[in-house]
Amino acid sequence: MTAGVFAIVLLAALLHAGWNAMVKGGADKAAAMTAVILGQGLCGLALVPFAPLPAPAVWPWLAGGVALHLGYNVFLILAYRIGDLTQVYPIARGASPLLVVLGTALFFGTTFTPFELTAIVTISIGIASTSLVRRADGLFQGKAALLALITGGFIAGYSIVDGHGARQTGDALAYFGWLSLIDGVVFLAGWAVVRPGVLRQAVRLRRHLFLGGGASFTAYLLVVWAFTQAPIAHVTALRETSIVFALLIGVTILNERLSLAKVASTAMTIAGAILLRMNRN
Repeated sequence: MTAGVFAIVLLAALLHAGWNAMVKGGADKAAAMTAVILGQGLCGLALVPFAPLPAPAVWPWLAGGVALHLGYNVFLILAYRIGDLTQVYPIARGASPLLVVLGTALFFGTTFTPFELTAIVTISIGIASTSLVRRADGLFQGKAALLALITGGFIAGYSIVDGHGARQTGDALAYFGWLSLIDGVVFLAGWAVVRPGVLRQAVRLRRHLFLGGGASFTAYLLVVWAFTQAPIAHVTALRETSIVFALLIGVTILNERLSLAKVASTAMTIAGAILLRMNRN
């Protein structure tokens, strides 16, 4: 992974933590998430006139990506309803790098050096342990943890699918533009049936709609582009260092508790990112 790709993925991590904090900080998590996805879909709509329609061979990847993003959005909403940002976010994001390694190895025959595995495992342990220390605080919520773990499975799934879809398309901008538009339409259509009033609430959340949606769109666009430039597992692991930014936001803005154990977990996550950057493969 080059220094340029490394820096871009870190920027995506910062943007990702920011919009997650906006959703968690909203009174109505479903409306907040809907506003973000609506904003992301609008960005996709603005992009597709300049993006070529992907070839028919790419559409199965797009369909799989949309389904996995839909599952991710639903379970993230459920998890944030009952769990704190500093519990839900670390488990969801910490599980995904290891699952991506497993998935790419099983289904695509990807191999990893011991150095690469050490870096990715270090990042995952650092991220997940940020949440697990909450058990000692008496603040660990089992149901929220389970929902977050399922969310992590969806993250791993769409990372693998979107990475290979973008590579097959040969144009990350085109792939993600269409993915965002279709994902937005499907998600909003589902909410229109399940919760008809949620769209009206979401439209009124202008900050979530424009800032959150724009941040979400830009963050994942950068990640999809990075998937075409570096190994998917490397990009996924580095992206999840967004936990460092989420921890800072949770403590300074959302008034969530900070402990020495969380600081140690963050240091481990950063150490894993440094190891990943040192890898020259």
